[in-house]
Amino acid sequence: MRADGTFTVKSFVPTELVPDPAIETGLPVGVAKLEKQFDGEVTGRSATLFTAAFDQATGVGTYLAMESFDGALNGRSGAFNFVHSATTTGSDRTAEFFHIVPASGTGELAGITGGGSLTVDADGTHRISFAYELA
Repeated sequence: MRADGTFTVKSFVPTELVPDPAIETGLPVGVAKLEKQFDGEVTGRSATLFTAAFDQATGVGTYLAMESFDGALNGRSGAFNFVHSATTTGSDRTAEFFHIVPASGTGELAGITGGGSLTVDADGTHRISFAYELA
């Protein structure tokens, strides 16, 4: 099955995380908590833990996000976790990874497995797509 939607970031809260001992690398590492709102065949919200090594000035870096989703896919309601990451060199998006966490589904989404993708349109619209199966 497939469910497509758009989302907006409702909040992005940077969280201080200082390793001890500190390690200096060529890119700063940051952590943030996000809340997203989804519309379309994907409806609901997510709470996200977001980690990135990223240079704001050049747009170069890699992120990793773990999301806890609560809502519906194609009208089936429940909750589940998914993880995604990607790398950018400033003008592209490579090394993409998107996976639904096994055994994380609840309600009508219990037994969900699969993957998906995230894209950002030229106008800034954020899109999400789930390619999934239900056991």
